[in-house]
Amino acid sequence: MSGHTENEVVIDAPMDVVWERTNDIERWPELFSEYASVEVLEREGDRVLFRLTMHPDEQGRVWSWVSERVTDRANRTVTARRVETGPFQRMDIRWTYEEVDGGVLMRWVQDFAMKPDAPVDDAGMTRHINENSRVQMALIKRKVEEFACTAP
Repeated sequence: MSGHTENEVVIDAPMDVVWERTNDIERWPELFSEYASVEVLEREGDRVLFRLTMHPDEQGRVWSWVSERVTDRANRTVTARRVETGPFQRMDIRWTYEEVDGGVLMRWVQDFAMKPDAPVDDAGMTRHINENSRVQMALIKRKVEEFACTAP
């Protein structure tokens, strides 16, 4: 068993602005509402290893993990995976960017599997990721479009 999600949003901004803003990992706490901090552990070319820490959940737990992210600007893709998997057996994410009428279509595809002792199963995590991705993408859309309108 495994989980799979696909979510997308059209951001009304130039490709360069969308790419730069959404791949500026150090500024993710300003872009995503769920992240409290980002710590870059290692950077080599287009590859970055970093620790993400979330704001406390409803039970006061703080979730944190290390991920690896590789950008391919020429092909407008990003591949990422959790290195410290936590409750996941695996978590792989692919971001794609495509110029469309009205802006840039940004798509997130996530493939994952939960550990047997995780607090939620694959179906539950699929629901959670889909719900949260819609919230985060709407927020990112608003923030990147606002930035694009005010950028010189």
